[in-house]
Amino acid sequence: MSCIHKFIRYLFLLFLMPSLSSSTDDYIYPHLNTPTISNYGTIGLLQMPTARFHEEGTLAFAWSSNDPYLRGSLLAYPFSWFEASYQYVDINNALYSDVESFSGDQTYKDKSFDAKFRLLKETHLTPAVAIGFRDMAGTGVFASEYLALSKRFRNIDLTFGLGWGVMSNQQYSNPLADINKKYKSRTALQSTQGGEFSVDSFFSGNMGAYAGAEIVIPNTGGIRVLLEYDANDYSQEGFTDIDDKFTFDLPKTQASEINFGIVYPVTRDFHLKLGYTKGNTLNFGFSFKQSLSRKDAIVKKNEPLVKNYDSKVSKRVLAKDDRLLYLAALRHLGENDFFLQTANIEDNTFAVAYGQTKYYSGIKSHGRVLTVLDEISPKKIKKFELTYLNGALGLNKLIVNRDAFARNKDQDLYSIAKRSIDIESVNFSKSNYEYTPEATFPTYYWKLKPALRQQIGGPDGFYFGELRASLDFDVLFTNSINLISRFSVGIVDNFDTLKLNSDSILPHVRTDIVSYLKESRKYNIQKMEFNYYRNITPNIYAKFSAGILEMMFGGYGGEVLYRPFKKNWAIGFEAWDVQQRDYDMLFSFRDYNTITGHINFFYKEPRSKVIFSMKGGRFLAGDSGILFDFARRFDSGLRVGAFFAKTDISDLEFGEGSFDKGFYFQLPLDIYLSKHSKAVAGFGLRPLTRDGAAFVNRTHSLFGVTEQGSLINLTRDWDDLYD
Repeated sequence: MSCIHKFIRYLFLLFLMPSLSSSTDDYIYPHLNTPTISNYGTIGLLQMPTARFHEEGTLAFAWSSNDPYLRGSLLAYPFSWFEASYQYVDINNALYSDVESFSGDQTYKDKSFDAKFRLLKETHLTPAVAIGFRDMAGTGVFASEYLALSKRFRNIDLTFGLGWGVMSNQQYSNPLADINKKYKSRTALQSTQGGEFSVDSFFSGNMGAYAGAEIVIPNTGGIRVLLEYDANDYSQEGFTDIDDKFTFDLPKTQASEINFGIVYPVTRDFHLKLGYTKGNTLNFGFSFKQSLSRKDAIVKKNEPLVKNYDSKVSKRVLAKDDRLLYLAALRHLGENDFFLQTANIEDNTFAVAYGQTKYYSGIKSHGRVLTVLDEISPKKIKKFELTYLNGALGLNKLIVNRDAFARNKDQDLYSIAKRSIDIESVNFSKSNYEYTPEATFPTYYWKLKPALRQQIGGPDGFYFGELRASLDFDVLFTNSINLISRFSVGIVDNFDTLKLNSDSILPHVRTDIVSYLKESRKYNIQKMEFNYYRNITPNIYAKFSAGILEMMFGGYGGEVLYRPFKKNWAIGFEAWDVQQRDYDMLFSFRDYNTITGHINFFYKEPRSKVIFSMKGGRFLAGDSGILFDFARRFDSGLRVGAFFAKTDISDLEFGEGSFDKGFYFQLPLDIYLSKHSKAVAGFGLRPLTRDGAAFVNRTHSLFGVTEQGSLINLTRDWDDLYD
């Protein structure tokens, strides 16, 4: 043990030394600054965490096998100083339950959240410092807290850390106990439904220490060797008591505190790992990450404007008659997927109102419309006035000095051009325009696509899934009224053995999910909803909906949103009278009926780009409370968020998990495309499906529909003006 202590002290002293080199040859040490993901599903070495982070806007997935655990992890980095991860662990030496008729011989599944925060950045002389939490809101099977210090010396990244909870193998006395006696001993969670934050136990009890190194081998394509001194006390982790009713086998006893391994980076983002832990356990795993914060993060766009015109000829010919200019604008904007709704020429100002379904960035959309209009409009036009519409809702108006826009275009001087652009809210009315092209209603849109329904985790098995053929069928009756329908037909599934029944004492507004999945397998109607939208005033929007609103409920209701154009907040309310649908998800209904409603508040912090929202009111199961949501939107359009809710039901009434919580991300698919698209892939996860804090799952909420009705959401994208 004395040799090990000398080794730790030696590593610690290295933190005081200056770095050997401030730069590294990318050829000799490729992927040097891409950290490794540990067996615990967070950035680290093998078993121990480090103070390293991925850049903000990164999403990652990791999988590892380290007996007796199989672990899948999702990681997200809303900020460069914050790592959040969700862990799903198969503990294969314990049973899911001690009731064979309930879960058979399925092994125990543990779900938890981890978090890590950077306290100090690394400098030339000092290490990066981070504080972290394992299993901070789960069952506590892996509960630990730690303080990590990491310092790079060219191709060697050294880490030293202190740990509490499971990470306390050395059993050093806790110095925090000198400050407050509550830190002297650690108390395990008792009488809990799981999913609670055990704040009182954080950094309490005896302490452990660890150290390690990640060494990138030169000229090997980035292969790195991992070496660490382990602080985990494996007698405190998982299921180690053979007398426990869940435990059917004991894990291997730790034979050595030294772990080592190797990481092979197949690419910068995809890593393979092989390690040897506890002195007797071979482990392997892989990880994949993508940095998605920047515009065109994966694939650069290659979609120039369609220009089926000669600019000089157009300007000369279209000067003869304003109506010719209207028709030319209708045609050439339409060729580029912009839909001209109205147009007018007055006092040398060419005003158009248009809609589009292609671009996330409102400024990019406006910039491309301006480019077309500038290249076809006669010289008498000195200003352009563009009104952006989403359906019948007027969201913003740009008033643009034509000469300033054209003069700065070739050198992409958007920072100068924007000084000559005024942005205003708008109260749109067709009566203010001379030209309105004839529109044909109703208009139909349809799309056939694959769909996947799934149930992950539970006593019946780890994964149940179903592949379906889904038809999206929408009808636009007017610019204000539409019908949104979603139909699907089952192709293949493994739901036959799925049998978990709800144990909720609340109305089963969500926990009958198994019945819905199984009884709607042949064909179903996911949605058949009529919507009516209206601008009440320039900053007040309204929506009324009726029909089959979602998977489990149908009915009617509405929403009103007040969104001041030049403010970074919005407030609104919604109310719904709904009835629960039958399990076959067709046209029949069950007996349960309820009225639900909420006041909704939204606030966007301009510097951090964090969107805070709060939904307070009456939920579907009759409980009342507040749901809090925090999300960050990146320049690419990626949105990463988390939520939790507390209502007036007790932890016991809510059931396992104690309160509703989860995370989600929304990924714009045009990140992966060379052409623009507004298609989005969304993923959300709750550790458990419960009935508390459930609300009507609406599509096209007013806050999303009116995103471009906020000045702050336009001006974030000035660099797209000349794209």
